[in-house]
Amino acid sequence: MASIVSISRTILAGRRKKLRKKRLIKFIQAIWRTLAVTSLAGGLLWIAIQPNWVLKTPKDVVITGNQLLSDQEVQSLLVLSYPQSLWKIEPSRIARSLQQQPSIAQATVSRRLFPPGLVVQLQERTPVAIAQIRREQANSKNGNTKATMGLLDAYGVWIPLKNFTSLNSRVKLPTLKVIGTPEQYRPYWSSFYEAISQTSLKVTEIDWQDPTNLIIKTELGLVHLGTPSPQLPEQIKVLAQIRHLPSQLNPNEIEYIDLKNPEQLLVQMNHKNSKPISKSTKKNLRV
Repeated sequence: MASIVSISRTILAGRRKKLRKKRLIKFIQAIWRTLAVTSLAGGLLWIAIQPNWVLKTPKDVVITGNQLLSDQEVQSLLVLSYPQSLWKIEPSRIARSLQQQPSIAQATVSRRLFPPGLVVQLQERTPVAIAQIRREQANSKNGNTKATMGLLDAYGVWIPLKNFTSLNSRVKLPTLKVIGTPEQYRPYWSSFYEAISQTSLKVTEIDWQDPTNLIIKTELGLVHLGTPSPQLPEQIKVLAQIRHLPSQLNPNEIEYIDLKNPEQLLVQMNHKNSKPISKSTKKNLRV
């Protein structure tokens, strides 16, 4: 019985020794971690306060993603003074100010440590059409209208013309013209523009002024598409199928093409007679 008690005490003493050793190891590891973190923080602080971490010239700013705006034009929007400490600059504030520009859709600004500098990444808005809004002047007795000019991108975002051209000195304005208020055509614009940009038929003007009849000017002449609807892309596809229509009819006698009902395509002639194009005729047209 005495031997059993003696063995139990030996086992317990061994366990206590192991526990003390584990605690000592954990204590030493905690001290090393604290020292490592403190040293790293101190090192970063020392690096940060060095005079080398300064934007000295505009060459220390790297600009990417800009195709319409030149580097100099983007630099003019940054509102930075040189030299300036890299750590006093607020990248998020600069990014927000850039995104307030009509021609910039997205901007990301970050610090670069080696070598010290800033990296500016841009996503620009590319204008695809010249937009015109006609409004009647309030004090006009003769019903005169005032036109406001702007630009549209592929998503229907309005870009003031003056603001855009004052910055984008290298940009060639688009040839497509859009007439009407953006509120009228914004729900349909993205899909409709995609359709006319992919078709082989040239479209030069889009008139959204009449909410019951969308009119487009094409190489075939005027085309009436009726009330704008989600079916507009399909109507453009049908129109592309008859792009060789001038070889069958005299273009000078065509007043407009009525495509309000794609199943009953009509050609309104100058002498006020509508000439229907049957399905069989449409099938014989060269595509």
